[in-house]
Amino acid sequence: MVTVDLNRLTENYHAIRRHVGASVVMPVLKANAYGHGLVEVARHMEALGAAVLGVAFLEEGILLREQGIRTPILVLGGIMGDQVPLFLQHDLALTASSVEKLTQIDQAAQALGIRARVHLKIDTGMERIGVHYYSAESLLEASLTCRFTEIEGIFSHFANADAADLTSARVQLERFDEVLRFYEKRSLPTPTRHMANSGAVLQLPESHYDLVRPGILLYGVYPSNEVRRSVAVTPALEWTSRVVYFKVLKPNHPVSYGSTWESDHLVRLVTVPVGYGDGYFRALSNRAEVLLNGKRYPVVGRICMDQFMVNIEWESAYNGDVVTLVGAQGGQTISVEDLANWADTIPYEILTNINTRVPRVYVRADTD
Repeated sequence: MVTVDLNRLTENYHAIRRHVGASVVMPVLKANAYGHGLVEVARHMEALGAAVLGVAFLEEGILLREQGIRTPILVLGGIMGDQVPLFLQHDLALTASSVEKLTQIDQAAQALGIRARVHLKIDTGMERIGVHYYSAESLLEASLTCRFTEIEGIFSHFANADAADLTSARVQLERFDEVLRFYEKRSLPTPTRHMANSGAVLQLPESHYDLVRPGILLYGVYPSNEVRRSVAVTPALEWTSRVVYFKVLKPNHPVSYGSTWESDHLVRLVTVPVGYGDGYFRALSNRAEVLLNGKRYPVVGRICMDQFMVNIEWESAYNGDVVTLVGAQGGQTISVEDLANWADTIPYEILTNINTRVPRVYVRADTD
């Protein structure tokens, strides 16, 4: 079970707002709100008064609209031409990364009698989507001729804003600033400017512009071990399960697929009904630890699709005992970063891979 503490989300959101001053905070809710639950987190952010929400794909935006979310939504990812009418029908702001896409959007808006809302995407060094900074002027010129499209914003994305060495990030920032001079040179109003992801929120105040886009930071996890922790945030997610089976294991009896672990003495094992099918990576086999009765114990044997085993040596446990995979218990803590280190990956991948079959429970402590 995943438990999401909405109070902690609130605290993190307000901490980021205080840190960025006049800049608007756009909570990024892509990938099921980084595993926290897209719809529930969106409802909570809407209740907090967030001015705009960010998602990656059309389908995420449509789901939020179908669930009653009325806050403006920007879809940050690339688009297919035949998707454009769906964006417009669901009142979703689009990302235009080329003159061709911008033309498609303007034509679709004319055909539907709907005014499109667009943010122009500039590639300053990510090499993902967006018009290159050195050829961006053609896109900006084309945007001035659109009759049925409002250019709400213009943005880019950092590749290395969470690194200790910010040289690369500052080069990207200079490139973006040069693109923005297009408006100054023509005495035109500049659309909403945004570039700061979680790393830049923490480390590059000059990148905060008019709007910032915190993702993983909003959920209380820092984007890297190198980043400066200039905003205090607290993890909002706890992942727990329960002991489902207890057994005594004889010496030299291998455990699980591949027989990768065995004990040379009598031990007690418990089985936990979680596996890689839930997003508890197979790479954690024989490396991860869990909390049980306030103590740390090792995961042993290969993690299965739906279950894994824990060696409790000769200590006691009972069916139904709470097992903490991420979170605190008895003065001990296992963090998302711990799991990422054990699995040789990043915290983002740990959070976004928690499967939707894992129930989400939302709690809000009484603050009266």
